[in-house]
Amino acid sequence: MTDQGVDQPQAGRFEGREHRYPVRVYFEDTDLSGVVYHANYLRFMERARSDMLRLAGIDQRAVHEAGEGAYAVADLSIRYRAPARLDDALLVVSRVMQVRAASVVIHQTVRRGSLVLTEATVTAALVAPSGRPKRQPAAWTDIYQRLIWQGTAT
Repeated sequence: MTDQGVDQPQAGRFEGREHRYPVRVYFEDTDLSGVVYHANYLRFMERARSDMLRLAGIDQRAVHEAGEGAYAVADLSIRYRAPARLDDALLVVSRVMQVRAASVVIHQTVRRGSLVLTEATVTAALVAPSGRPKRQPAAWTDIYQRLIWQGTAT
């Protein structure tokens, strides 16, 4: 007998419109001063976005493997407010803010408790193998619209 949730990677969860993804700070995430290296916040956010999309029902892998394209970060604005340190328990909170024909805008915060450490707005564009923007599948834009307006993906 196997349990479906045992030994599965962390996927986070939706709470209303927000996807909540817990992260632990490991030694490898820090710099010589003992705080999280600035680029690692982007890694935390990327993992949270990928898992948010997977959990919402957007199968990026299938589109990529079919040779139809992949998401690429087209624009990123980030603000660092306070440092995270070794062994901190963090939470990456992601919210879909806007959907366009070929892209989606997602706002993300990295928090320790109620303190916002970092916040970013990311525009991810679907690009064809040629590198040109490509219209997202209609099912994906429907999912994004539900996340924006109704607060749930299902």
